Amino acid sequence: MMKSVFGSGVSIAKIFLVCCLLFVGRCLAEEQIQLLIQSSPLAGSQFHALARLAGKIKTGDPLTLHREPDNRYDANAVRVEWQGEMLGYLPRRENRAVAAALDRGELLNGRIIRFNPDDPDPWQRLRLEVWIKL
Repeated sequence: MMKSVFGSGVSIAKIFLVCCLLFVGRCLAEEQIQLLIQSSPLAGSQFHALARLAGKIKTGDPLTLHREPDNRYDANAVRVEWQGEMLGYLPRRENRAVAAALDRGELLNGRIIRFNPDDPDPWQRLRLEVWIKL
């Protein structure tokens, strides 16, 4: 049995568990808990505003996600925007779960995790994460 400086019968594991529960309770009260859904490259950046905005965008910036159910190329299309400017889309092969979550009204957000505007491969210029707020 583990002993702690807090006296006999109180293990470090119990103290850790109580601290975790307090932290989770506080986060839930403040609606701060988010769960990572996916990490993806940005598709179609060469056709939208990414090059024009390259000097302003930086790693860590928030992104907004919008459904385009009437998109003629992809019924699950999810448009990615930075400060109201369209940057591209979530890749077709990776957008079904995010599209379904947005259709259900889930609170999703994105964030830039890597940005290299000079990469000659448009699939390598920007990588983003999609998070769901719990």
